[in-house]
Amino acid sequence: MLNPIALTLGPIQIHWYGVIIAVGAMLGLYLAIKEGKRFGISQEFFFDLLVIGLPSALIGARLYYVAFEWEQYRDNPIEIIAIWHGGIAIYGALIGAIIAALIYTRRKGYSFLRIADICAPGLIVGQMMGRWGNFMNQEAHGGQVSESFLRNTLHLPNFIVNQMNIEGSYYHPTFLYESIWSLLGLCVLLLLRRAKFLRVGELFMSYFIWYSIGRFYVEGVRTDSLVFAGPSWVATLLKTIWEPMSSFGWGAMEAGKNIRISQLLAVCIIIVAVAIIIVRRAKVKQLESYSDSINVNVRQGTLTQHVES
Repeated sequence: MLNPIALTLGPIQIHWYGVIIAVGAMLGLYLAIKEGKRFGISQEFFFDLLVIGLPSALIGARLYYVAFEWEQYRDNPIEIIAIWHGGIAIYGALIGAIIAALIYTRRKGYSFLRIADICAPGLIVGQMMGRWGNFMNQEAHGGQVSESFLRNTLHLPNFIVNQMNIEGSYYHPTFLYESIWSLLGLCVLLLLRRAKFLRVGELFMSYFIWYSIGRFYVEGVRTDSLVFAGPSWVATLLKTIWEPMSSFGWGAMEAGKNIRISQLLAVCIIIVAVAIIIVRRAKVKQLESYSDSINVNVRQGTLTQHVES
C-alpha cells in the first residue's frame, strides 16, 4: 500500500489526496486562464473564481452526501463537519460550484454560460486528477476481482495492482476507469471548442453529457454508491442500459435498495443537457457562437464593454 501521507510537519499531516486535488485545481485554472486570454479576460478573474468556487464545491459535495445519508448523521450532527472521515459527492460539488459561479459571474457582468464554457475543460481535468486522490486513499473502488484480471486482462502496472489489494482482496480500479474517461473527454472538449458550429453554452453541456455517460457505467461497478429504494421499472431500465458492461460485474448494493442515485442523476443530466442544446438552437435564431466576442456588462451606469477575441 502506498503511503497516503505526503508530508508530516510535526503534528500536521499533508495527505496526497489534498496535494492531488490542489494540482488538479491548478491545472484547471491554467486551462481557463489560457483560454480566457483569447477573450481578453484577466487571470485575476479566474483566480477569484477558483477561490470562491473551491470551498463552495466542497460544501456542496458534503451537503449532498449528508442529505442522502441523513440516518447516519441524524443522531450525531457534529460528524457533518468531519469531512476527513470521508463522504463527499462529485455532483454535490458541481452544484455548489455552479451556484457560486452564477453569483460571481453575475456580479462581474459576465454571462455565466460564456464563462462556464471556458471553464469546462478545467472541470474535467480536476475530476481526472481527483480520482488519483481516491487511488491513494484506496477508496471509491469497485467490486472484488482476481489479481489475474488486473494483471493479465487489464495489464495494469504493479503499483496500481498492489494498491488495489485491500485487506487481502483485489478490487476494480474504478478511479482509473473514470480518470481515463475524463482524459478522453478533455480531448473531445478541446477539439469541440474550435469547431465553428459550437454555440454558447454547448461546450458546458457537452462536458455534462460526456462526464455523465462515463459516470453512469463506472457507478455500476462501485460498491460505495448512494442508493435508495425506488420503482422496480426504473431499476430495471438502469440495469438494462448498463448491461453492455455486465462482464465487469455489478457492485454490491444495500438490501432493499435498488437504484443508484448517481446513475439515475447521470441519465437525467444527459437528457436535460441534450434537450437544452436542441431547444436553444430551435428557439433562439441568432444564438452566439463560442468564438464570438464576449459582452461584459459593467455595473456602473449603463456601460457595456465589448472585449474582442
